Amino acid sequence: MPTEHATLSVVDHRLLRYFAAVADEGTVSAAAESLHITQPALSRQIRELESKLRLQLFRRTGNRLILTSEGTEFLSVTREVLRVHSHAELIAETLASGSMRNVSIGAPQTTLIDIVAPFVATFSQHDPTPHVSEISLSPEPTQNSSDYDLIVTPQRPADDHETLSLAALPVWAYVPQTHAWAQREAIDLASLCEHALILVPAAQKSRQILDAALSLADLAARGTIEVSQGRLAQALAAAGRGVAVLSDDAHFALHPLRILDERGYALQFHLHAAWRRDHHGSAELFSMAQRLRDFCQLRYGPTLASAPDDDAQRESSTAHRPGH
Repeated sequence: MPTEHATLSVVDHRLLRYFAAVADEGTVSAAAESLHITQPALSRQIRELESKLRLQLFRRTGNRLILTSEGTEFLSVTREVLRVHSHAELIAETLASGSMRNVSIGAPQTTLIDIVAPFVATFSQHDPTPHVSEISLSPEPTQNSSDYDLIVTPQRPADDHETLSLAALPVWAYVPQTHAWAQREAIDLASLCEHALILVPAAQKSRQILDAALSLADLAARGTIEVSQGRLAQALAAAGRGVAVLSDDAHFALHPLRILDERGYALQFHLHAAWRRDHHGSAELFSMAQRLRDFCQLRYGPTLASAPDDDAQRESSTAHRPGH
């Protein structure tokens, strides 16, 4: 015996729409008029549907059609199928127009907590519904682009992606307010290395920038403590266990200092927004990325936003000295 799925698979949306119209109108003639087809054609379509389903959907009483018990039950299913079909058509039209009902955003942990989550808090009811997830930094920065509409990453996106530079974020040295450096705005690498450093994992961009700068200057810290994430690094710094080096926003009333390389340039890196060039909502994603760039400017100051894409060798230092 054919399964229910096999039976329903031969019933197209048109027949279901005709069936619902007859059930609503009560007569074939009234339904045919509302559907703008002839009465004989509609009668044939209803008989075809009953034949395919092997069900009697109507009892004929004079000129009127009365739903059978089977017809009544099948009508509830029909209405649900038509609702879903209509919803699918609406979504397809929305997607084809370049609009987005939902937007999935991926970002590394620190970026997600400090930037993306606060940005999402500014969304209005007119914005796409955001779905935010943590992604890991990988050798291929845009390998997550097939899983997310928009990725926010400190890695340089691939050339086949649309990108927007959002900000140039400093790598901070965090010390307690009681520390001898608490009245300073910046510290040089050599002085930094005289203290124990509390570091985030090597996969994080701030750590990579620091390691590259130390290597270029042929310097090494007196001692290091590596922790799993930035908030813990700051907690240990607040407890006087060393200087926390990271890009996270400040916590525990710590004092941030810019870190200067041997040329006097502040260590920092660029944050990018990236999305697939062939994305149906590319225009809307570009607009959202611009809003995120403006948000970064309000949050971190105009000297950090709209940063140019420097050459790779300048990722560890820029021409923006502290105070400029």
